[in-house]
Amino acid sequence: MTNPQSELERLQAEAAQRAMIDRELVARFAPEDAELRGANDRAKAAGMPEIQISPLQGKLLQVLAAACGARKILEIGALAGYSGAWLARALPADGKLITLEVSEKHAEVARATFAAAGVADRVEVRVGPALETLPPLTSEAPFDLIFIDADKGNYPAYLDWAVKLSRPGTIIVADNVIRGGRAFQTPPPDENAAGAAAYNEKLLANPRLISVAFPMDDDGTDGFAISVVR
Repeated sequence: MTNPQSELERLQAEAAQRAMIDRELVARFAPEDAELRGANDRAKAAGMPEIQISPLQGKLLQVLAAACGARKILEIGALAGYSGAWLARALPADGKLITLEVSEKHAEVARATFAAAGVADRVEVRVGPALETLPPLTSEAPFDLIFIDADKGNYPAYLDWAVKLSRPGTIIVADNVIRGGRAFQTPPPDENAAGAAAYNEKLLANPRLISVAFPMDDDGTDGFAISVVR
């Protein structure tokens, strides 16, 4: 019979090991400078939700942008500008990041982050519901990388727009596609999980996309879906 105390100690040891590994990976591969840390501080000061991506996720986005030679990036959901700063730093001097944000308050915080990170000259924040600000982007397409991290209920529609605004070789990344496993339940138990589930189903059914998803968050309960357009 399992000793409850021993089992608890085992779980605590495993959690401590995972936390140590995460700290080491961040310190070695995705160290944050003062400007990136400032994005989180500004978000807290503005009373914004603490739902920004992790440093390792930010560095992965930066690596993906560099890998595809991105010159034009689209982000759906700016929040405090943390992910956008990682992405914009992968752009050449004449590159451009367009980030869409529904809240003017959040947009102002994001602009401050981009200025502090030294990338304001290559970033434009457009304010309004994304389903209204996406259609005008057809004249500025294609984008080389598209990052989706906004309201989950509209994720399937955002994927449709991402494909429309892409070219062969465009990388499409979406955050929060696992939802602690709720996106895999039938039926999904909440609106956010339902949006993520519909997104996953749609990208897997699209013959133009080669896709993979995997856990990325600190606790491994949520993560990225990454697709490449054929």
